[in-house]
Amino acid sequence: MQAIILAAGMGKRLKELTKDNTKCMVEVNGQKLIDRLLHQLESRKLEKIVIVVGYKGKVLRNYIETLGIKTPIEYVENPIYDKTNNIYSLALAKDYLVEDDTLLFESDIIFEDSVIDAILSDERETLALVDKYESWMDGTCVKLSENDDIIDFVPGKRFNFDEKDEYYKTVNVYKFSKHFSESYYVPFLDAYQQALGENEYYEQVLRVITMLDDPNIKAKRLSGQKWYEIDDIQDLDIAESLFSDDDEKVRLIQARYGGYWRYPDMLDFCYLVNPYFPPKKMIDEIRASFDTLLTQYPSGMKVNSLLAAKNFSVHQENIIVGNGAAELIKSLMEYLEGKTGFVRPTFEEYPNRFERTESVDFIPQNKDYSYTADDLMIFFEDKSISNLVVINPDNPSGNYIPKKDVLRLIDWAGNKGIRLIIDESFVDFSDEEDASIIDQDILSANSHLYVMKSISKSYGVPGLRLGILASGDIETIASMKKDVAIWNINSFGEFYLQIAEKYKNNYIAAMKLFRAERKRFFDELSKLPGVRVIPSQANYFMVELDENVSARGLLKKLLISYRIFIKELSSKTNGGNYLRIAIRDTEDNNRLLDALRKELS
Repeated sequence: MQAIILAAGMGKRLKELTKDNTKCMVEVNGQKLIDRLLHQLESRKLEKIVIVVGYKGKVLRNYIETLGIKTPIEYVENPIYDKTNNIYSLALAKDYLVEDDTLLFESDIIFEDSVIDAILSDERETLALVDKYESWMDGTCVKLSENDDIIDFVPGKRFNFDEKDEYYKTVNVYKFSKHFSESYYVPFLDAYQQALGENEYYEQVLRVITMLDDPNIKAKRLSGQKWYEIDDIQDLDIAESLFSDDDEKVRLIQARYGGYWRYPDMLDFCYLVNPYFPPKKMIDEIRASFDTLLTQYPSGMKVNSLLAAKNFSVHQENIIVGNGAAELIKSLMEYLEGKTGFVRPTFEEYPNRFERTESVDFIPQNKDYSYTADDLMIFFEDKSISNLVVINPDNPSGNYIPKKDVLRLIDWAGNKGIRLIIDESFVDFSDEEDASIIDQDILSANSHLYVMKSISKSYGVPGLRLGILASGDIETIASMKKDVAIWNINSFGEFYLQIAEKYKNNYIAAMKLFRAERKRFFDELSKLPGVRVIPSQANYFMVELDENVSARGLLKKLLISYRIFIKELSSKTNGGNYLRIAIRDTEDNNRLLDALRKELS
């Protein structure tokens, strides 16, 4: 068995990273791709390794000589790498193909050892390695029969997203038997290149071969083994998080703050959304207008304020729409003067936007981090604060102040001349009906009140980036509308606001499902050994672990071994042994419960 590595390309999409190096010399976590691949092949005791070089070929060869690889390495030069595609590079190595069984690799792939083991351990002589298509993948896909026959090669230009669930992505790793290369691949390669030229791809030859009655090649499906194709700097960023050591992997994932659709096998119990909304019909309605929304400008702030006012039954001058609540938090906090009171631990977006020297923190003195409206009024009574930020239900504790007590807090703040910011992003999850204080009468009577709401969290549409701020202080609202960009939300967000009112009954039904699942999930979590679950009125639980279980250690174990991402709270709780666990649907929650039972037992 030998290996052939195609490494002649320029890697233009990696830009400065391939200015002086070939693509396979790009580093992932400090190790060059070619270094990693050659050492993986070295351990497989191959007869030889053939590398087709082109762009920066001398630089690559000089580097490989420093690696001390004992397996014989031979080189094939592609002098016109900038005018040809990889069909020509492989054609240059065709004499090697017919000499021995061959493992064929493209040099921009990174994979764990089990990927090579999967194809080598399979007794079938000629295989194309494939993996179930995911949204991050790009390039040629295939369709397979039940017995692994390749029934169609689908190049990028023929990709049909309506059929994506049927697709498998070629990993660009192949095993060719000597017989297959002699009798099938090389003859077809010569004919294809003669007919269509040198600016083609070698997989197109395989596509022709699979049309034969007996093509002599099967697909080998991966089953969870890690690999990644690196075409640009975003791919490189993902690859570094996938192939780093465990501690670094945790750090890199935590630092992404979202975008986890690029990790399709990871289950996110860290970020907080509604698991039962939006309904399929609403999604279908947005999808039906996709082309229009993608190609048309959104309306300006005036129209979008009108849409938000309609949805929340307030006056247009009392509400502003933001590109997520985070945009509005940043803008509002810049208007605050004097000392500001915060409840800690909390959602850090608020205190991070304010000078710490002017901050006054209330920290509940109990292990549940629970508090009441009276606790806040007593603590801040003599603190000479000008502003107070209250998240209700609170994040991460899930502590909830009933509406009647929030109204008392509003009156107290008004009498004290304190601006009161209530963030009710999670209030719809509470058991109390009609808990929101976004009410025109309440706003009109309290010009010192500002009510923030993240539509992303309550309504399960974080990708739309929507939030609203409602207040009786119409002057500040008007000033903030001038602060933010006129097109601060996109057409998809605007369309959502336009149609949302039609789905109010679906939203009510979704919340009933959620509350039932929260109760069930609470009961099951509470049965786990070493776990104390703090009651919550939000869509997450704060959990305290006993001293025998490290929150950070459990986070790492769940992420690495189970591909489940949770949030640990040591930085928020002064070193406390706490987790925050999102509440998802029953199936996802059960997957987490199963993992926790295994680890905590």
